[in-house]
Amino acid sequence: MPVLPTVETIRTIAWMKEHTRQARAESRIVGLVPTMGALHAGHLSLVERARRDCSPVIASIFVNPKQFGPNEDFAKYPRRFVSDSENLQRAGVDSLFAPEPADIYPHGFSTYVNVDGLSDRLEGRSRPGHFRGVTTVVMKLLQIVQPNYAYFGRKDAQQSRLITQMTRDLNVDTEIVVCPPVREPDGLALSSRNIYLNADERKAATVLYGALQAAKSELAAGVRDALQLQAVLHGALGAERQARVDYAEIVDAESFEPVIRVSQPCYVLLAVFIGKTRLIDNLFVEPKSSNSEELVFHF
Repeated sequence: MPVLPTVETIRTIAWMKEHTRQARAESRIVGLVPTMGALHAGHLSLVERARRDCSPVIASIFVNPKQFGPNEDFAKYPRRFVSDSENLQRAGVDSLFAPEPADIYPHGFSTYVNVDGLSDRLEGRSRPGHFRGVTTVVMKLLQIVQPNYAYFGRKDAQQSRLITQMTRDLNVDTEIVVCPPVREPDGLALSSRNIYLNADERKAATVLYGALQAAKSELAAGVRDALQLQAVLHGALGAERQARVDYAEIVDAESFEPVIRVSQPCYVLLAVFIGKTRLIDNLFVEPKSSNSEELVFHF
């Protein structure tokens, strides 16, 4: 079996900047895959996509304290640096950026990035301050690495939309690439938080995908009324006794405002507690063409 090259782990901001400065001086295309670790096949699919576009490919692991609320799971969030490094090595990452929190947020840090409006809805409403933490740390990573491309998963649809808006508004010279989620054979979207589910909860968690499938069936049958679709979602989710719905909404794919009727690109968005674990998932829906009633579905 061939021996894979060791992934270079970069701990300091200064060396990370120098590392990518050299790559850009050689006219190389730099790709960044930001993560909080606890990697799964979804993360590695982003690396695979980045490798098709870029060289070098840099992954980051940083459990960002600024995006966790006071009652959230920052302390127990899974940290598996050694196995994550090995997985990134096998996936073909060139370098791993793993800074310390004190370097990302030094003493006296007081500057944050906020995307008004988009940050206040859905996930932002349920997790106050969460998106401010996300956009701030992503902006810092983009400033430090200065990649040509940065890769994010569509499972976190609102987050990806916010980051795209932020880079557009602030003229950041990085193209944001949003990639489809990866699912288990039974449809459950991969998430680092799936590890919190016990066996019964893991079985119950498939209700999210089942609810999205039910909404898809209604849409495919010609239903376009958002309230009717929401009723279908709540009916499907309500059939699982371990599920507690945070939100189940149909929103415009750009503004993330609720829609009355599905006639433009939309997301069907879910946030559901299974036991104590909060899971999110979505279905992206768009017309097949500008003048078509036929819809295309992306899980």
